[in-house]
Amino acid sequence: MSEQAAVYGDVHNPADVENKIEETKNRIAAGVKIVTAAEREMKAKRRDFDLAWAYAIKKAEGPEYLRKSEAAIATMAYREEADNAEIAYKHATRTADALERELFAWQSILNSVRAMYGAVRA
Repeated sequence: MSEQAAVYGDVHNPADVENKIEETKNRIAAGVKIVTAAEREMKAKRRDFDLAWAYAIKKAEGPEYLRKSEAAIATMAYREEADNAEIAYKHATRTADALERELFAWQSILNSVRAMYGAVRA
């Protein structure tokens, strides 16, 4: 009876791994547009908040601490939109970073698979 090593996970062939690399590269390329759009939205929302804050401070009366409090209350909706846009942007960048790591992983798998196939054919 011959001993066989247990195989865990998927055993890949080079063509399948190359397809996964190509798919991941395409997802990265599409992700660039997503990150750019999220950044553009974040900056627009931040400008909206800054403008609303400036008008609210200008409009408020009294000592500075009261004017700032009134401005904060008056512009909270703008701040929330700006914060949510920033969260979306950071999520997009984290996703893009994860895709870069996924591509690296698939490239490493391809190197291993090629080495395995080369050893079998030798």
